[in-house]
Amino acid sequence: MLGLVGAGLGLIAGSFVATIIMRWPRGASALAGRSRCDSCAAALAPRDLVPVLSFLVARGRCRRCGAAIDGRHLAIELAAAAMGVVAALAHPLPLALVTALLGWWLLLVAALDVEHQWLPDRLTLPLIPFGLAAAWAGFGPPLADRLIGAAAGWAVLAAIGALYRAARGRDGLGGGDPKLLGAIGAWLGWAMLPLVLAGAGLAGLVALLAMRARGERVDAATRLPLGALMALVAWPLWIAIAAGPAFSL
Repeated sequence: MLGLVGAGLGLIAGSFVATIIMRWPRGASALAGRSRCDSCAAALAPRDLVPVLSFLVARGRCRRCGAAIDGRHLAIELAAAAMGVVAALAHPLPLALVTALLGWWLLLVAALDVEHQWLPDRLTLPLIPFGLAAAWAGFGPPLADRLIGAAAGWAVLAAIGALYRAARGRDGLGGGDPKLLGAIGAWLGWAMLPLVLAGAGLAGLVALLAMRARGERVDAATRLPLGALMALVAWPLWIAIAAGPAFSL
């Protein structure tokens, strides 16, 4: 039953996350105004807004104009639902809800970084006080470890970015990457930061190999969404360490 509840909440969260991803980069509010078809701008009825089910019933097309519905809606909803199930099965309440909320937040961060190379401060910075508040509530690593993690996470990537800029004369990291690693440190603690960076580096290497296998050009100018890669690694690590102090150093 908890898994089903997690899936249901995940579908709702995923629908909202997908709306933000579609609207925010073009300057539209995700909260104001009715949902509309991306092609004909017709207002959507409640029956068009049921996560996943509406997409399947309509066979992925708008009921009014017949245009294909952006597949990102379905992909994000399913990903968020899967996160809800994993959180519900991995942790007891109320920790499961904290884990799910963190996962959905990181899903939004990762999707924006992949699509737009954009890590908005309004998403990354609030994760720091929320992570520290979770520590105060007794979820995950101790507060001291997380305070150090927040400072160290930002400082490490900011220093690497500054050194790269001084050596190469151009930016090698986005301005949001150090802030996101600081936010991740506020959740995981300082001891997990090397694993986050190592895991992100390994995931990036796999992505580059996949790009080369598809025949895409890979060189020194190839850009990868470091923020998305760090988020991809951070959430499973949180699941592993949040339930107890076994990984705390």
